[in-house]
Amino acid sequence: MQNRILGTNGPQVSALGLGCMGMSALYGDADEKESVATIHAALDAGVTLLDTGDFYGMGHNEMLIGRALGSSSQGRERAVISVKFGALRDAEGGWSGYDGRPAAVKNFLAYSLRRLGTDHIDIYRIARVDPDVPIEETVGAIAEAVEAGQVRHIGLSEAGSDTIRRAAAVAPVSDLQIEYSLISRGIEDDILPTCRELGIGVTAYGVLSRGLISGHWSRDRRLAPNDFRGMSPRFSGDNLDSNLDLVEALRKVADDRGATVAQTAIAWVLAQGRDIVPLVGARRRDRLAEALGALDLTLSADDLAAIETAVPAGAAAGERYPASQMAHLDSET
Repeated sequence: MQNRILGTNGPQVSALGLGCMGMSALYGDADEKESVATIHAALDAGVTLLDTGDFYGMGHNEMLIGRALGSSSQGRERAVISVKFGALRDAEGGWSGYDGRPAAVKNFLAYSLRRLGTDHIDIYRIARVDPDVPIEETVGAIAEAVEAGQVRHIGLSEAGSDTIRRAAAVAPVSDLQIEYSLISRGIEDDILPTCRELGIGVTAYGVLSRGLISGHWSRDRRLAPNDFRGMSPRFSGDNLDSNLDLVEALRKVADDRGATVAQTAIAWVLAQGRDIVPLVGARRRDRLAEALGALDLTLSADDLAAIETAVPAGAAAGERYPASQMAHLDSET
């Protein structure tokens, strides 16, 4: 598998990363044995970047990754672990904001190191910018952890251009993690150019828009009560119908290339630049295998034009999060 460099100051990682959130939270129940097997399969296929958050499943996801790496030959040595922190939860699973204070950074980090069973985290980032704490203070605290050897690289998540510039003025930033897909292209106007100007890479999550543009979604699919997509505007009512019409248009392009819809959507993100690393949220080995097939799909200029016609920028119906969650985004995408 070809590797990419996450920005001028970042680590070398695989061309695709594995987003592990769905193995523990928010997408309905998951099979833990299959999740571990999927992580092992990803490592064996050359996937090195594993993304998690300390609040995914209230720490479950970090412990899951720790167990998977501990039971894999040279697992920790092969893996580049990216961790998001700062989200505040309650016992019922509710959200109550974000904490980017330096003392909180050190606290979150200590717990993550223990749960992961490691002495360092490769990329560490606050999940959302804390509006009550200057980003300089949050990044400064991570920089101290870098000096202490507990963190290798500093990342950002869902940050806008001004925040990115302020953070990069404090310490080297490896990458920005942010949603980017065929139907979520808000970073193209300002955020992506800012990252490229500063030599900051992008790890793109939601490349299949939480399964919406995977080619596997159906209008009559029933969601489990603990699947947050039931509250997502893009999966609701007329919005869902409109978005699945886009998927069917994309399917025609994929069929012409002998590829799946998911592979075509992932390949489109890969084609947007070598400074962008897509995160695929596979929870099963078959879905991982399908996603890896995107690496063998090279899109020509004609292919990209056909995809643009099928799914034009701004064509998605509905916001990517409910209004209450959009309010927490510094990136305004």
